[in-house]
This record gives sequence, C-alpha cells and structure tokens, in this order.
Amino acid sequence: MMGPGWYLRRLSRMGPAEVAGRARHAVVQRQWRSALPTPPDWPSHPRFTATLPAGVLGKVSGDAVKRLLVTADELMAGRAEFFGVERTDFAAPDWFLDPKTGRRAPSDRYAFDVPYRSEDTVGDIKQIWEPSRHQHLTVLAAAFAVTGSPAYASRVAEHLRSWWAANPPLRGPHWVSGIELGIRLLSWVWTRRLLDGWPGAAELFEENPDFQLQLWHHQNWLATLRSHGSSANNHVIAEDAGLLAAACAFGWFPESAGWRAAAMRSLDVQLGRNTFPSGLNAELASEYHGLVLELGLAAAVEADAAGTPVPDSTWDVLLRMTDALASIVDNRLRPPRQGDADDGFGLIVDGASTDRWASLLASGEALFGRRDWWPPVPGDDVRTPLLASLVSRTPRASGVRPGRRPAHLRDAGMTILRSGPVWVRCDGGPHGFLSIAAHAHADALSLEVRHDGVDVLADPGTFCYHGDPQWRSYFRSTLGHNTLELAGRDQSASGGPFLWTRHAVTKVLEVHTPDTGPARWSAAHDGYAPAVHRRTVELDGEVLKIVDEVLGENLPDAARLAFHFGPSVTVMLDGTTARLRWTAAPAGPDSFVGEGSSADSPAAGGGRAAGSVAADPLVGRVSGSLAGVVRTAVMELPAGLSWTVHRGAAEPPLGWYSAGFGRKEPATTLVGSGSPGHLTTLLRFS
Repeated sequence: MMGPGWYLRRLSRMGPAEVAGRARHAVVQRQWRSALPTPPDWPSHPRFTATLPAGVLGKVSGDAVKRLLVTADELMAGRAEFFGVERTDFAAPDWFLDPKTGRRAPSDRYAFDVPYRSEDTVGDIKQIWEPSRHQHLTVLAAAFAVTGSPAYASRVAEHLRSWWAANPPLRGPHWVSGIELGIRLLSWVWTRRLLDGWPGAAELFEENPDFQLQLWHHQNWLATLRSHGSSANNHVIAEDAGLLAAACAFGWFPESAGWRAAAMRSLDVQLGRNTFPSGLNAELASEYHGLVLELGLAAAVEADAAGTPVPDSTWDVLLRMTDALASIVDNRLRPPRQGDADDGFGLIVDGASTDRWASLLASGEALFGRRDWWPPVPGDDVRTPLLASLVSRTPRASGVRPGRRPAHLRDAGMTILRSGPVWVRCDGGPHGFLSIAAHAHADALSLEVRHDGVDVLADPGTFCYHGDPQWRSYFRSTLGHNTLELAGRDQSASGGPFLWTRHAVTKVLEVHTPDTGPARWSAAHDGYAPAVHRRTVELDGEVLKIVDEVLGENLPDAARLAFHFGPSVTVMLDGTTARLRWTAAPAGPDSFVGEGSSADSPAAGGGRAAGSVAADPLVGRVSGSLAGVVRTAVMELPAGLSWTVHRGAAEPPLGWYSAGFGRKEPATTLVGSGSPGHLTTLLRFS
C-alpha cells in the first residue's frame, strides 16, 4: 500500500484542474456506492451489423492459422501463461485468483474500496487483471472464425457468462481501472464479430440481459471517469478506444451517439498529446508505443467501418507512429527496450508465436502503404487482413512521410546508429511523459547495442510494477542501465513506483548519421547538477567508441559505470579487457527472425531451444541452438576504474535481464568504480 508521503508527492505533481477533476470523480464514486446508476431500456430487437466482409477470412495465411490454432488449442486444454506464470485451470478460471501468490482478491467489495496495490491483500493485481481483459476470448473466437468449430465458440460463451455472473457492476477489482474496462470492451466487440457465424452469438450478446447490463455500465464508467491530467497517458487512450469501439459496434443505447462523438474527439486529442511529431510515443517506452498504436488503429478502423467520421489528424498520428516504428527497429524487427514494459496488447487475434512488431508493421503497410526505406515485413498474421477489410479505403496515408529512414528522432531524443549488423540506440530524450513520468527509467544517456538482433549491451527491462519495491527500483535505476552513476544515486529522483519528483534534463549536442561511414552522437544531462555528464558515441564499421566525461566544479568522488550484457553473452573479464562470446541464430542476410525467436528472447515460442548450454554462472552463459554461429567481441574498458563482475545478485539486485513482465533471469553486468573523469570504452566486434 502507498503511504501518506506518496499521496502528498503525487498531489504535488497535479495542477488545479486535475485536483478539481479528481474531486468530482470522488463524488461520483461515493454516489455510486449508495446507488448504482440505472441503465436505460434495451431496444426490443437490436441487430449486430459490424460484421466482417464476406471472404476476408480466406485471405488469412495458412501459417497464421496454424499459429493461431496452436494457442487456441492450448486454451481449450485449460492451459495459459500470464507474465511467466503458467495456469492449468483455464478451462474454468477463477477470475479473482492470483496463481503467483495463491491469494484471491475480494470479489464482493465495492470496486473503489479494493486495495489493488496491496499484494498482501489481493495478490499481484496484474495476474488478476490480465485474464479479464478477455484477449484469450478473441483468440478462441478467431479460431472459431477460421475453422467453424463450435467448441471454440462454446468455450467463449462459458467464460463470458461466468465472468458476467461473478463481476456485477462496480463490485470487485475488475471495475477499478479504466484501462481494463476499455480493453475489455474492445475484446467484446471483436469476440462478437468473430463469432458471427455461430448460432448462439445473438443469444450470448444482443439478446442477453446480462451483457446489456455489463455493456452499459462499462461505457457509462468510461464516459464518467475518464483519466485526465497527469494520468492521461496510455490509460486514456485505452479508455477512449474501448468506449468508441463499443459505441460504434453496439450503438443501441440513447447515449451511444454522444459516447461515440465524445470518445472520438478525446481519442483524437489524446493521441496527439501522447505522440511526438516524429511519431514516437511520448512516454518513451517502446511497448507502450505498440499498445497505443494497436488501440488507436483498432478504434479508428471501428469508427470508420461504422460510418463515424475519423479526423484526418487521427489517421496522421497513427501514420507517423507506424513510420516511427519502422525507423527504429533493428534488422530482426525488434524495437528498442526502453522504459517500462508490461506485455500489454490492444487487440489479440493471433497465436502467441506471431511476432507483435512484424504484425503491427504489416497492418501499417496495409493501411498506409510502405516507404522504400522500410524493412521487409513478413505480413502473415491474422489481424492485418481483418483490420484492412473494415476501412472504407486504403491506403489511408495523407500526411508528409520521411523520404529516408530517420536515424535521429530529435523531439524524442532517440538516435539509432547502424553499421552492417550493428544497431545502437542512444538515449538523449526527456525523462518520461507528463509531470509524474510514470513509465520512465533513470536511464539518461544509456545505450543499447545489438549485433544481428542479439542483445550485446542490453537494456535490462522492467520485471514488475507492484509488490516487489526493491526489484521495481533496481530495474528503473541508473545503475540498472548502460550509463554512468554518480555519488551512488539516480539521475532522477523517484517518488514511488509510478512517480518521479525530479527529472533529469538531457540535451543532444551533436548527431552525425551519414548513409555510409562513421556515425557520431553526443549528449549531456544535468541529473547530477552542478556536475554534468556528457557522453559521446562513435560507430565506425563494427567498432563502437564510448567516451564519458563529468564536467564542472566540486565533482563527486564516486562514480560507477555499468555495462549490462544480454543473457546470451558470455563475458570473460581480464583486468580491463572483457572478451564476449555468444551464439547467434543461423540466418541469411534477408531472413526474418521475430522477437520471440532470437537467442535473447524466450517469450513467445516456448523457451530455450533444446541443446543450449550454460557457461560458468559467475561470468555469463550461452543460450540458443548450438547449430548457430559463434560470435565474439572484445571490450576495452576504462583503465581508471576498478572493474567487477556481477550476475544474478539479489542483495542488492544486480546482474539481471527481464525478457518480459514477471520474468527475470541472471545476466552478466560489469561495473567500473572509481573517480569520474575522461572514461573511454572501445567495443570491437569480430
């Protein structure tokens, strides 16, 4: 639970308008406690018309169908996995159980009295919330749509009826957070659409009083308690997207037209506010870029299909977001690992092994058209042909698009240096979004370095949000990233798990990214004022040079320079020379390997390949198939620092890599300690 100090710090980050808005919300929540709002009469013969065009399911590739059915059949067998925790009870799930802690959240308490941040009381709320986004039901419904097998549809009906019975309006933890309601509504829209050929679809949805009650209360909640002020980040996008989609597809209430108009206006405004002109998401967290883009595309397509005018400005933001994603991915279509990541998706109709980023780019290509500089995209997912079939015209592109691949997205402070198989992300951007910078990390001037898609110098990830404050702090810390820490403190000051009270200000000083030849980037930040940390990075072929300088008077005596390696990399340290070795997946120069397929990412495809080997646990390990290619590199570290090796330390945490939310594994970290000065690091790939 958050203490009084946290609430005071949180209040200090709000403006007067937000304080007044939260007071209004508190009044509404108190009114609802004593008397639920009353929904209007349901129309006598509602008809669902937001169906897929005839023949579109035949455009889904055979490979995409196979991947979809693998996941759907696992669900039918009662098996599911959320944030690294496997469940075998998913034939008839307990909607309030956290299988990680074994705790069960209160199901009969008034929603706004549920202490959802307290793991001791409710368990891990992410484990409880995620199944109730009902994205497993869109997968099962998609499996029915492509096969016609009624077993998938029947299981969907069982789960929905169970959930509606267990979660009456405003009771229990599933009515606390607007993002959960918004994503759930989007899932219901697509579940109904994909079940359209099933004889029981109308009885389950439009003819069902339980669905009517749930649908109205979800939309009324979102229309009344929309996030705002310092909380108007990805949450408000999900709220608007869900309300808009539901009011378009299930537009049978007297309020539906007003909900549609208000949600469309808000979505248009909030997408613009949440996106830099360059197209990157303003939270500077790559996974939230994906979430917001998925939500925005799904909502805009839904409105367009329903004949609700979608402003050109909305399509323009979605276009810029798509081009920005294409510009920053590496040669395996993996985006940077920056900021918070909680594996959140906007819409899932594909199998778990379908690559998220390839699918998003494929959808962008179908809706907007590709540019010549875009990377090759496989385009073999389920979602893309379904989304494209619903819009009135394609391509939807109308804005000005880059004529060459952007390397420096100035407003977001992100610079990508490329040379052959080497990909380097340089962080010179703002510290997060809005006054609380909720999903930011203290990672100014940090680097990510990949070789042919493999994490060499890695961003360690996120791991957790609630319940593990020590781990939450580590994965957000300066020491937890590839940058310089001074005086044993973070560059920016944390006020709690989703709150920063002091933000380091970073300025990019120089960028030189020619099409050929050496590339150079330099930036500085004031997080240790009056001292200034300046970093210069040069990439020349497969040689990377990193220069760290601390400038100013009365400099701190203690500095720690950290380099975090991906879990595939074995590190052998000899004085100030580190020898690196890893096994890369065999692939031709034009082949595609998705995020779940690299040696560093066990997430989607079912874990490590058989035949992987482990090296000395003190220095690292090699993961991946032995049939791959062995790669090596040499790292010359600053001689003025004393270097130590860390791997999987718990007290305090150091030497970890989180491939996805709820999962962590040991990885090697080198830490150089000493006095700040002119520190030069050379990384040479063989």
